[in-house]
Amino acid sequence: MRKSIKEAIGTTVQDMFESGLDSSFTQKELNALGIKIPEVIITSVQIKKIRKKRHLSQTVFAQLLNVSPSSVRQWEQGKRIPTGSTKVLLELLNMSPHILDYRIRKNNSVQAQITLL
Repeated sequence: MRKSIKEAIGTTVQDMFESGLDSSFTQKELNALGIKIPEVIITSVQIKKIRKKRHLSQTVFAQLLNVSPSSVRQWEQGKRIPTGSTKVLLELLNMSPHILDYRIRKNNSVQAQITLL
C-alpha cells in the first residue's frame, strides 16, 4: 500500500474514533495504519493540581477515584505513581474536571433531617 493512501486511511480511522463511531480494529491493524495509543504520563504536581482544581481534600478525592487516601497522598508526594486505569481516569479528570460529579450525591437521610428542621 502506498504511504499516502496508508496515511489517509490512518487519519480516517482516527477521525472515526474521535467522532465516536463504532469500529473494531486489532492492535496489529492500528500499528499498520500508524495509529498509536499513547501511554498516560502524569506527575505528582499534575495530580495535586487536578484535585485542587475541584477543591477536594485528599480523602474526598480518594473516595471519588475509589482508591485509598494513602494512595492519593503518596502520588502527590511522588512516592508512588498511579497505575492502569487510574492514570487514564486522572487524565480524563484533567481534561474534564467535572466528569465524576455524578458520583457526588446528597445523602437522602441528611436531606430528610434538614427538611424536618
